[in-house]
Amino acid sequence: MSTPVSRYAVVGHPVAHSQSPFIHAAFAAQTGEPVRYERLLCPLDGFAPAVREFAAGGASGCNVTMPFKFEAFELVAKTTPRARLAAACNTLRFDADGWLGDNTDGAGLVRDIERNAGVALREARVLLIGAGGGAAGALGPLMASGASEVVVANRSVERARSLVDRHLQAVGDAATARVVAAPLDACGDAFDVVVNATATSVAGAPVPVAASVLRHGGLALDMMYGPAASAFLAWAAENGASGRDGLGMLVEQAAEAFLLWRGVEPETAPVLRALRARLAAP
Repeated sequence: MSTPVSRYAVVGHPVAHSQSPFIHAAFAAQTGEPVRYERLLCPLDGFAPAVREFAAGGASGCNVTMPFKFEAFELVAKTTPRARLAAACNTLRFDADGWLGDNTDGAGLVRDIERNAGVALREARVLLIGAGGGAAGALGPLMASGASEVVVANRSVERARSLVDRHLQAVGDAATARVVAAPLDACGDAFDVVVNATATSVAGAPVPVAASVLRHGGLALDMMYGPAASAFLAWAAENGASGRDGLGMLVEQAAEAFLLWRGVEPETAPVLRALRARLAAP
């Protein structure tokens, strides 16, 4: 008797570019888990109905990408501590007793920076650009990484301050990093790590901060990947920093989601290598 196949998907708008189906197919092959993973393009005004229909069709869970991470948080009955801290979800599990929402973005980002890029975050000064769903998931793990300072810069300083205040209230006296909100044009200089969590790369817009935020030899990481990240990576290289796209973060956060869904932690290094080779192929 064959084992039933569990269905998952990445839900977003846009979603055609997503490499998540390749990643989860590789995880399934590696672990022997019976998983089928697809893309689900969701109308901008129809996230909840689309996800409910997907779940009603027998699916087991989904990943959530832009711009629905905050909506996903409002949709679930149960949340993990890191999802509550972010007030945003990028991973849903359709449990029979109520959907569970998680946020694996920040864990994936920190793991990619430290494990794959080989950059230590302890005592580092970090600039997080943006205050949307990606930044919300990243801030908590960056604060817990041992960084000495995390500056959240955003076009709307009020939105950045709200994100920072919520995290500081949740962490309380356990906070070890200096965490502040700042405007894009006055967020500081010479950071060890700069993370772009805005949609500027997808929109083809210029990098929203001055090159002075980069420390020579520091790391500049864009959460986007593929052609969307190319301008940011070029900007980093032109200004003496080491540019990195979001592929490693994508693979690492996917592994966290796979663990939540299947109870099995896949090995990420060979999947990241295969993904980079796939995207580099003509």
